[in-house]
Amino acid sequence: MPVVSVEVSSPLSPAEALRVITDFGPSRAEAWPGVDLSRLVVHQAGDGHADVTEGNDTTWERVTYDWDEATGTVTARTTDSNVWAEGSRWDYRLTPVENGTLVGVRLERHGKNLKGKLIGALLPLLGTKVVTDSLRSALRLT
Repeated sequence: MPVVSVEVSSPLSPAEALRVITDFGPSRAEAWPGVDLSRLVVHQAGDGHADVTEGNDTTWERVTYDWDEATGTVTARTTDSNVWAEGSRWDYRLTPVENGTLVGVRLERHGKNLKGKLIGALLPLLGTKVVTDSLRSALRLT
């Protein structure tokens, strides 16, 4: 079970960072490098919850997002994917700091098939950089 954990300092407030992570509109594809607008489908969205399919031609997943602004947490659980099995997830922790927010991310992947297992095997080698770069891009820190 590959796991990647990263932390990025952002000048955004926790509320602003949360809005970036939970914005499922067309700007999501601009913010997150791994999201292709043609693959973005919002099945349901409400206060503190969304059911979204996102990704690209290589990997896509249907994810249930739950977030709580008061605790500064976001959990994204995979419910379907072309490569990731249930149990795969993203966990975000938004911690206020003096000049913004410390954004922590924990990514856990369970390969569903050979492709998922191969990509998962690369996560310990490349995952930290990929997740950090993606988060920095979304928070517009690059």
